Amino acid sequence: MENPRILLADDQREMIQAVTGLLEDTFKIVATVENGEQLISADAHYQPEVIVLDISMPVLNGIEAAFRLKKSGSKAKMIFLTVHDDRDFVDAAFSAGALGYVLKERMASDLIPAIREILRDHAFVSPTVETRAVGRPPELLPNFES
Repeated sequence: MENPRILLADDQREMIQAVTGLLEDTFKIVATVENGEQLISADAHYQPEVIVLDISMPVLNGIEAAFRLKKSGSKAKMIFLTVHDDRDFVDAAFSAGALGYVLKERMASDLIPAIREILRDHAFVSPTVETRAVGRPPELLPNFES
């Protein structure tokens, strides 16, 4: 697939600019949005191959937005780009339909390989997530499926 279409969702303008700068030579950025509701609308309008989204966003968080996209039949492959390194968040992201999970601190090294992997239907998780999650007590997350 040549120049896959990417939709970016993050409420921090500086992060959107950083991700755009990292990806724009390899991928086509079709839109950027700042919350989960805008993400759902933009997905329907642009029909991207890949969505790169944050967990912590206003109006509708990324996990809830991903569940809604999955339920609506979106064909986009999703990668979470987040600061949350807890295993429970990774599990919630994959339950919501994500194929990738990249820590923002590893964006420069992990995001492009993650996009390439999920486009081949292979899962990708930043390697430091596993090591940090070992030995931590699980955090209780809300049930995003309800």
